[in-house]
Amino acid sequence: LGFLYIQVKEPEKRAFELILSPRSKESVPGFPLPPPKKKDLSLEEIQKKLEAVEERRKSHEAEVLKQPAEKPEREKEALQKAIEDIFSHKENREAQRAAKLERSQEKDKHIEEVPKNKESKDPADEIEAD
Repeated sequence: LGFLYIQVKEPEKRAFELILSPRSKESVPGFPLPPPKKKDLSLEEIQKKLEAVEERRKSHEAEVLKQPAEKPEREKEALQKAIEDIFSHKENREAQRAAKLERSQEKDKHIEEVPKNKESKDPADEIEAD
């Protein structure tokens, strides 16, 4: 068992202690780990993998080609929705204007009826009621 003391000159002045000892059975294997052993692939397995790669490539190409085709459709849908919103806002404004006009006409009618109601009442009736 040997000790090795290494001093590293850094702004923080850190020191590291490195302990050298014989490898034990319980120790973690050193890094980097060796790559796993590859089994020999048969011609059929290689062919299946190549077919799977080709299938993935075709599906990816189809997806890429599909996206530009969908873009004008989405733009068309967005434009249609915007037009519908404009019409619904226009209809709402017209409905609000019609409601205001109706209330205004009802107020005008009420203003005309109030003096008529006062005229129709006889001042003599009011005296008798007292």
